[in-house]
This record gives sequence, structure tokens and C-alpha cells, in this order.
Amino acid sequence: MSDTTQSPDELVLAHLPLVGYHVSELLHRVPPTVSRDELASAGSLALVLASRAYDPTTGVPFARYAALRIRGALVDELRSMDWATRGARSRVRELAATSERLTATLGRAPSREELAGALGSDVATVDKARQDADRRVLSIDATERPVADTMPDEAPNPEEALLDSERLHWLRSAVDTLPERLRTVVVGLFFEDRSVTELADELGVTQSRISQLRTEALGLLRDGMNAGLDPDMLQAPSRPEGVAERRRQSYFAAVAARATMAPAGVLPTQRGAAPLSVYDEERALATTV
Repeated sequence: MSDTTQSPDELVLAHLPLVGYHVSELLHRVPPTVSRDELASAGSLALVLASRAYDPTTGVPFARYAALRIRGALVDELRSMDWATRGARSRVRELAATSERLTATLGRAPSREELAGALGSDVATVDKARQDADRRVLSIDATERPVADTMPDEAPNPEEALLDSERLHWLRSAVDTLPERLRTVVVGLFFEDRSVTELADELGVTQSRISQLRTEALGLLRDGMNAGLDPDMLQAPSRPEGVAERRRQSYFAAVAARATMAPAGVLPTQRGAAPLSVYDEERALATTV
């Protein structure tokens, strides 16, 4: 039975394994204190809501549509589990780094006034950051596996780690889906450290043409990722019915299909090169945003 003929309840029953798959994938990347049951509940609710909102006339398979909704719900659930905002965590880290630096310089613990002066803020801000730090410690100590004394709060929180991983996964898919010539330029320049001259000779074009292809590929990568992760960032096309826009939309759909259905893995490179490292991926990701 196809997606177009199934009722919402039938869609939910047929695609329940999607929830378990995405929950299991996420649990490998978050602390062990994160509850599977809470994530599964959030994912199941997202699946039900997706079945009610699904429009088969769009031509998008329900599994792909539901997977996006489930992933978004899991991120929201992680966000709700963490009391601290990104700003609060940033202030705590900045306070700790400044305190350590002043302690090393002064040979003693700095006063509140000295911390405020070094941070360029007032004493009230320092006190607030200390309260946030205390709350963070209590939150960690309250877990089943207390780690406050052994694990510094420098790594990304579960939400940030998941979002970073998700962006890298979409980057892999977006690069994989590029037209062959554009993909050769992107992989060659950003992942294999090849020169413009070498690529120009291989493709039989001028060096200025390689620069044009680079600009075109980076714009397509950026829009391909935004189409799936942050559609509000996409600019309205000047000619929505034009051939170029139809090609862009086809590329966006292909990227979404690859990112949603393919497991996270290593981006293949040209000419049998070694697999890419996370550093390589992050360097290319920074170029697209």
C-alpha cells in the first residue's frame, strides 16, 4: 500500500521503526543520562503529527518527511532537558577562563571586582555567572553518574553536538549530490588541497573558470543545506518558474533524500584519496556558511 492510500493511523503503524532508529542513532552521541523513553515519546508524537500534516500531493515520500519531523522533535526534547541557555553556558566558560588566568597572574584567587574588571562587566554579572556555574554543577551531580569533578564543561552540550553532527551529515549529502564538475572542484580545493592550476588542467578550463565553478558550487551547497535545515535562510528566486530554479529545486530534493535515507558516514573523495577527517569536513562547512 502506497503513502497516498494509507490513512494517518496506518502511516504511523507502518513507520514506527523510524522513531526507534533515530532515537538509537541519537543516543550514541549524547550522555548516558539522557532518557530513551523521553526521546521515544517525543519522536512518536512527532510521527503522529507528521501523519496528520502529510500531503501526498507534494510527491515527497512520507518516510522522508516524517524523519525530518522526528529529528526536529528530538532536538527540541534535548533542548528542554538542558536548563542552561547558550548564553549562560558561554558566560560560565568565560568566567572560568578569566578566573584561571587572573589566578595564575596574581598568585591568588581574584576578587569579584577584579573579575568584573577583566571581563569588562559589573560585579552583578559576575555573581550571576557564578550562580549559573553552581546550578550547572548541581545539575551534573544530580545525574545517575556524577561527573562534575572529572569532566570539565568545555565540550558542546547534547543539542549543540547533535546540530553539528546533523550539519556535517547534510554537508556530506550536499557535496555528494553536486553535479560532477562542481563536485570535483569542491572536493579538490577543500578536501584534497589541490591547486586551482591542477584542477584547471584536469578539467580543461581556465583558472578563472575554476573560480567561477567554486563560487557556483558553494552557493548551491549553502542553499541545499538551508533548504533542509533552515528554509527561512533561502532567498526568493527571481524567476520561480525558470529552468535554473527547477534545477535548484531538484538538487534540494536530491540532497534531502540522500541526507534523510542514507546513514551518516564518511564522504567519499576523488581519485581514491584517504577518507576525510572531521577537521576536513568542518573546514568545508565553515566555507559554505
